[in-house]
Amino acid sequence: MSRIALATVLVADYDEAIGWYAALPGFRLRDDTPLGEGKRWVVVGPKGGCGLLIALAADEAQRAAIGNQAAGRVAFFLHTDDFVRDHAAMLAAGVVFVEEPRHEPYGTVAVFRDLYGNLWDLIEPKSGAA
Repeated sequence: MSRIALATVLVADYDEAIGWYAALPGFRLRDDTPLGEGKRWVVVGPKGGCGLLIALAADEAQRAAIGNQAAGRVAFFLHTDDFVRDHAAMLAAGVVFVEEPRHEPYGTVAVFRDLYGNLWDLIEPKSGAA
């Protein structure tokens, strides 16, 4: 095994989620395959990187987890090679950052919310940082 291929994010609506996530810098719709009975295999993400499997919440427990998949902690980490560029593009696209950018030993970072409220880190790692 050499890498994590997908991470699941629970959503309320496939198309709404595709529109939001595919608009992130470097992201694109990678797969949208109907599976029958209203289910779809939907993957968004950067080319060549780990993808997000967009999963429509199927029951009450899953619907309750939408937007809180990590119980209020940062759930996803988005690396960039140009923090200033991507932060500005995300702000212009209406992405809500919950803090100002800060400099940490591992790089420049700011936390943002996705359309459902899940927390993400936008990070430009320092050279040599994972």
